Amino acid sequence: MESGGKTVTQVEQWSVEDRVFRIYNLFANIPPGAQTTLYMYRLELQRDEHIKYLNEGLKQLGPSFVALDSSRPWLCYWIIHSMALLGESLDYQLESNAIDFLNRCQDPNGGFGGGPGQASSIISQDEFVLLIHRHCMPHLATTYAAVNSIVTLGGQKALSSINRDKLYNFLLRMKDPSGAFSLLFLCTTLEAVLDLNFWWCQGTCGGGLKGLGIDVSTRVILVRMHDAGEIDVRACYTAISVASILNILDDELIRGVGNFILSCQTYEGGIAGEPGSEAHGGYTFCGLATMILINEVNHLDLAGLIDWVVFRQGVECGFQGRANKLVDGCYSFWQGGVLALLQRIDLVTGERLSLFDSGEEDSTGNSSSEGEDTDGISSMAEETCHFKNGEQQDSSCSVNYTSSSHTQSLGNVEMEPLFHSLALQQYILLCSQLENGGFRDKPGKPRDFYHTCYCLSGLTVCQHSCSKDYDSPSVPGQVLGPYSNLLEPVHPLYNVVLKQYREVREFFSRS
Repeated sequence: MESGGKTVTQVEQWSVEDRVFRIYNLFANIPPGAQTTLYMYRLELQRDEHIKYLNEGLKQLGPSFVALDSSRPWLCYWIIHSMALLGESLDYQLESNAIDFLNRCQDPNGGFGGGPGQASSIISQDEFVLLIHRHCMPHLATTYAAVNSIVTLGGQKALSSINRDKLYNFLLRMKDPSGAFSLLFLCTTLEAVLDLNFWWCQGTCGGGLKGLGIDVSTRVILVRMHDAGEIDVRACYTAISVASILNILDDELIRGVGNFILSCQTYEGGIAGEPGSEAHGGYTFCGLATMILINEVNHLDLAGLIDWVVFRQGVECGFQGRANKLVDGCYSFWQGGVLALLQRIDLVTGERLSLFDSGEEDSTGNSSSEGEDTDGISSMAEETCHFKNGEQQDSSCSVNYTSSSHTQSLGNVEMEPLFHSLALQQYILLCSQLENGGFRDKPGKPRDFYHTCYCLSGLTVCQHSCSKDYDSPSVPGQVLGPYSNLLEPVHPLYNVVLKQYREVREFFSRS
């Protein structure tokens, strides 16, 4: 306890609320005569600045990014996916370089590592000694990031670069007898310059590596999470998501996964990373999406899950990841995406509903704003969301459940939205967005590619949360700010742009 009975948690929460409410009050007090200019500018998605920021990151990263050396497929995904959401394509040379780089991250035995030479398979001690010299790092998560990056890039060259047979074998090797999957990886301490073509690492090395015949002058630290790799809900999601989107998901991969995830749903209603841990937004998304993909979502306590998630959206209008934690822009997707998925599950009948695979793609469902005028704008001052007053409520929406390879169609339902999508858009645009490009966790924090990716992902989930299907135009009144803010729709189970999802499904359905 601090003096006066204030806890550290309370002080930090009040500090964040103060920063956020200052921004909202400044915005709400814009003079009426300035509403058509300054007001609209403040709510505008700074598309060009975001694209510039992302392009610079894809071409060259500064020395500080050395700590993410083993996460380079993630950097590719965060940047490439963000650009796709903004409707921006990579130029030919940059796209070709990205495909070649990701292909060099692919392990000969299946899956993708954190960078070239960072293998993704379980290996013998002799192979282990050999690969230490290459700074190997097995990991399921980077496989997910690499596959989603390749899917987003699309095209024959990218999609044909994935060795699905080897990848399937890798996923089986990662499967634990409990039914869950293990994340197996090696961490290093890095002091190096990172670019897209070359890296080396330098750290400190314990004497234990001498017994393996490893030259300690390389000064590499090797840390294995635990025997057979770390087991948690992330591993289940990344494995099942990759298998599903590449059309290699089968009963062998699915067996036992649902029971493990069920054991991770807590008394709170959310889902933890492992049994006995605290419910968490990221794990909740991973768990729910996995259960939908394997057609076992009806086994979850969905009422409890909804109850937990809706209370994670607080007075700041954004989401927190756990109870009594601070708001964070990235949970715009991790929690907002959970509620977007739950809105497509019929809680009255308790049956599973079909998801997201509509028939023909609607050409009117892209993010183009040509021909739009201010009639399509949901941004007048009197409509600004203020959770403090509790006045703003989203209207009900009709959702179309269409056929899917994983679930069964039951038709349309009329329902109230499960979260305040306009308020969440307000937090993203006013508190997370930076005018010079990129998004941040919360006011006072720096921008980064991770939060840029998941703030944009959360924004598009909000914009399309009440659409009849995910490639139809956004329902009027669901886009805060000018209609040009509208982003490309995503498939919320995989978080890839919907048109790229359709391309990869068609591509691998032929093979």
